[in-house]
Amino acid sequence: MALVSRSSVPPKSGELAASGDPLLGKLTEGDRETLAPYLERIELSPGAEIVREGETDRAMYFVLGGTARISRGGLELREVRHGDHFGELALIAGRPRAATITSNTRLSVALLTFERYRDLSREHPGLALRLVQELVSGVADRLLEMTDSVGLLLSERSLPRRTAVSVRVGGKVLSTPTGTPLSKLLPDSVEGRQVVAALVDRKALSLCAPVSSDCAVEPLTIDHAEGPRIYRLSQALVLLEAAQKLRPLLDLRMENSVGFAQRVQVPALPPEELGPLAHALEAEMRRVVEGDAPLREEQWTVDEARAYFASRGWDDLATLLETWRAPAVPLVAYGEVYALRLGPMLPSTGALSTSFRVLADESGLLMVYSRPARIHELATSEGNAPQVPASLLEQAREVSRQANLMTRKQSRWLDTLHVTSIGAFNRACIDGDVSQLIRVSEGFQEKRISRIADAILNRGPAVKVVTIAGPSSSGKTTFIKRLKVQLQVIGINPVGLSLDDYYVDREDTPKDDKGEYDYEAFEALRTDLLADHFRRLLSGETVKTAHYDFSTGTSHPTGGPDIHLGPKDILMLEGIHGLNPRLLDGIPEQSAFRIFACPLAQLPFDRLTRVHASDVRLLRRIVRDRHSRGYTAAANILRWTSVRDGERKHIFPFQHHADEVFDSSLIYELSVLKVFAERYLLEVPQSHPAYTTAFRLLALLDRFVTIYPDHVPPTSILREFIGGSGFEY
Repeated sequence: MALVSRSSVPPKSGELAASGDPLLGKLTEGDRETLAPYLERIELSPGAEIVREGETDRAMYFVLGGTARISRGGLELREVRHGDHFGELALIAGRPRAATITSNTRLSVALLTFERYRDLSREHPGLALRLVQELVSGVADRLLEMTDSVGLLLSERSLPRRTAVSVRVGGKVLSTPTGTPLSKLLPDSVEGRQVVAALVDRKALSLCAPVSSDCAVEPLTIDHAEGPRIYRLSQALVLLEAAQKLRPLLDLRMENSVGFAQRVQVPALPPEELGPLAHALEAEMRRVVEGDAPLREEQWTVDEARAYFASRGWDDLATLLETWRAPAVPLVAYGEVYALRLGPMLPSTGALSTSFRVLADESGLLMVYSRPARIHELATSEGNAPQVPASLLEQAREVSRQANLMTRKQSRWLDTLHVTSIGAFNRACIDGDVSQLIRVSEGFQEKRISRIADAILNRGPAVKVVTIAGPSSSGKTTFIKRLKVQLQVIGINPVGLSLDDYYVDREDTPKDDKGEYDYEAFEALRTDLLADHFRRLLSGETVKTAHYDFSTGTSHPTGGPDIHLGPKDILMLEGIHGLNPRLLDGIPEQSAFRIFACPLAQLPFDRLTRVHASDVRLLRRIVRDRHSRGYTAAANILRWTSVRDGERKHIFPFQHHADEVFDSSLIYELSVLKVFAERYLLEVPQSHPAYTTAFRLLALLDRFVTIYPDHVPPTSILREFIGGSGFEY
């Protein structure tokens, strides 16, 4: 509190009467004379914080002169002036401050502390009781005014709202008051799994959301397909809130996810400052978590939100709101930082574990999530918080380094096109730059493939095996065909070998936890046969390769074509285990070149949220499989969790072994996929378990301007999914 003066001389009775405060006006002159010595006069300079949101001091104030503003979560609510009082709930009930009050002008107030109020109660109990009665009466008047306003809102409906609704929870039908928070209807955990949100008629909502109609409510746990996303987004918002408290002018932005961590962009800082900043942010995040700040979900008008975010430098979101079609903008906050609400979040910061880490990472930061099962499985306990193993932290740094190298290149040309966010992309499409965006995106990828081919050539003639791996729907098939062309251009002849032909006999295939054949396990391959064929091929022999009969589940060690590697030939392998060092065990390291392919760079909505690469891959898969394989969107969504589990187990742990990373993302692709995916997602019935994810993906696509596929070239990776490819599959 920036004081001008703090006087030991209390205000006079006449000064209290002249203040115009209705509470003081209801007291007799004698009461005011008795009360005055228990008050303290304080003078504050402009810009001084009188009380701060969340603090627990117990005192109330009477405004004798000047004005101040009330704000909550950084949003200015109203003004207090001569004749007002505030802080009575803190004084009477000990409630934390609900808002911050900052002086606009030089401000004169009379302070009644809890200690002096206790003295008043002991020495003049009758006056203390009358004062409390008047304070409670004033609170009741404001509550009645609010109730009347809500009643007026409800009266505008042709049918009145019901006071109670029927909610089905766990097979039971409950009658509950309209407006009951979902958290009151659900447990905190289910079989030890944290409940992070609620499913209301299969739609995911935050636990703080109220019920307003008859519905079925189910818990959404951390193990649900949407659970980790909700948890991680909440943790990211806590990071932004911690940064706001610690360094309000620091322009932090969440960047791409890198497995169980996420990169954080920081304005240019000397490298020596990143370590202390990471340590301070991690500590402040823990304080925010321990403070258990509640989630606030609000609806703002579009104009109000656009002006607010533009004034605070959130240009990405302000630009997105220029093409916003809904009448209101959903926002979310745990404190002062507001962000776009694109789905449910944890009901309070206290629902987070404190085992997260914030690390210095090259030119920025790396936030390691506290919740992914992979970390918890490998974690060791130290005190009450599980610790992330050092080996995983180093692996996260290496993956982040590779992703940063790739996405940084794409960011440069996007900066040139002034397309750095979804809002900017939509604006460019509306302004007629669609064809140019497509041409530049495709040209960037072709140049990147050419450079990977050059990197293979520059490694010298020792390179004899190129392995390519990546998660599902990464565009590997088209990438390989285009890489083959570029290799042939520079005089290298790629010879393909399919790992699918080296499966063991079906009865020898290992089984997963469910007792089903696990074809993704490394042990499902005949690695002994592969090693023998690799050795003989690199020795210059002609090898009769293997063949696997999927219809009978039988391995034929010599059922494939003859292969011989000449001086200009190179063996090209594509498969889920392409980055696993065990695949080429015994082969000299200089003879192998490993490539990881995945859509990496995605545009942001705002500083908190960006499109996730896994959503892009799922949408690609939904469109492709609906076109060419007859699989529905619902079937693909249900299968997706298992697919991603396999990727986390067999691909991502070895990502850091890649010699080159190919980013297969296309900046315009969601606008094209939208043409097909919207209808396929709408086919998912609301009663289906896949509806939750389908509904979220529909909301995601709705934020993009539609682009029809006419201008997508036949050699594009996108053609692998929407059809019309110039390559033969």
